[in-house]
Amino acid sequence: MVTETDTKVVAELREQFGKGFARRLRAAGKIPAVIYGHGTDPVHVALPGHQVALLIRRANALLELEIDGKQQLTLVKDVQKDPVHQIIEHIDLLVVKKGEKIEVDIPVSVVGEPFPGTIANLENTTVTLEVEATHIPQNVEVSVEGLEDGAHITAADLTLPRGAVLVTDPETLIVGVALPPAPVEDEAEESEEGAEASSDEAAAEESAE
Repeated sequence: MVTETDTKVVAELREQFGKGFARRLRAAGKIPAVIYGHGTDPVHVALPGHQVALLIRRANALLELEIDGKQQLTLVKDVQKDPVHQIIEHIDLLVVKKGEKIEVDIPVSVVGEPFPGTIANLENTTVTLEVEATHIPQNVEVSVEGLEDGAHITAADLTLPRGAVLVTDPETLIVGVALPPAPVEDEAEESEEGAEASSDEAAAEESAE
């Protein structure tokens, strides 16, 4: 569970915008970001790239920013990456306060093995929970140990961390256990084999004549 940030992040206020300036920031090893929430005007900052890239590898990372000597606790809400090079292009940060409740999407982690011969299909990879901003669980575990074909686990069946409230529809299917689909033979291969067989039969009949 995330109870506090690993370290403070020194953020620099920025007053220049645009794609060209953003490219220069990234070339200098920094990440453009915007901070919003709690009725405040958006604040545009530049973050240290390497440090922040490591911190945001986990879902729902909290960053304790230092901006002009003032502290600001923020939640990473959105990370925009270049689809080809996977370079972080921009980060959206939400202002949060200790003790306040927020809604976050928490990853679902499947543990255990279902009944031999069956497979467990994860139908929804996250669930939305209401939790304290400084006590965000890293994941919600769901056990499929020994479950047989036809078993279903819904959001209502999940064991939630202490203090968490389920926001996702309780009837949402999270995991379904089923037998693997039967292998489908290649129809084209069958047709080709049939054509070869017919050709061989025709050749045999000609030889007999």
